[in-house]
Amino acid sequence: MPPAPGDREARREDVSEAVWHVLADKGFGGLTLRAVATEMGVSTGMLMHYFPAKRALIAHALDLLEKRTAERPRRARPAEGLATVRAMLLDILPLTADDTARNRIWVSSWDLALADDGLATDQADRYTRMRSTLRPHLEAARGLGELPAAADPEQLAATAVAFTHGLVVQTLFDPARFPEDVQIAMLDDFLASLARR
Repeated sequence: MPPAPGDREARREDVSEAVWHVLADKGFGGLTLRAVATEMGVSTGMLMHYFPAKRALIAHALDLLEKRTAERPRRARPAEGLATVRAMLLDILPLTADDTARNRIWVSSWDLALADDGLATDQADRYTRMRSTLRPHLEAARGLGELPAAADPEQLAATAVAFTHGLVVQTLFDPARFPEDVQIAMLDDFLASLARR
């Protein structure tokens, strides 16, 4: 018997929390109805009322990840130009336990996206939005003389995202080699190299 409407809404938050815990612990590769049911201490049959198919569970997990990423605390944007670019890129790096969990989940979702045209398009759109968000601040940095006059903000945005996500992946696989201070120093060196181009 499906849960009553009021009960369903009351359980939705519990289900989302369980999905998040499974994602943080096992990534998308370990996201199954059984794993979520075990996390909640309920039967898989009860979860079938929320997720009648694995695709529905994955869609919910991706929505949850997108929402939690959008709602995460972010650094203040200190000034026009490279200072703001730096703050935005620091917000991406796995510098805290929460940032690390969120990045692990995002990276684990890439395998799904590579195998599904719709998810691949969504992921490509996320990268387009990320570059578009950085570009005006790189344009401002060029206008302030922090970047060479010939710098291409579009290309620099792509380079910055590629550098940052490359550092994310290395940090996830080798956290002892890339602690917080090393990540920040590498980001600062990268931004300084942009200014010298």
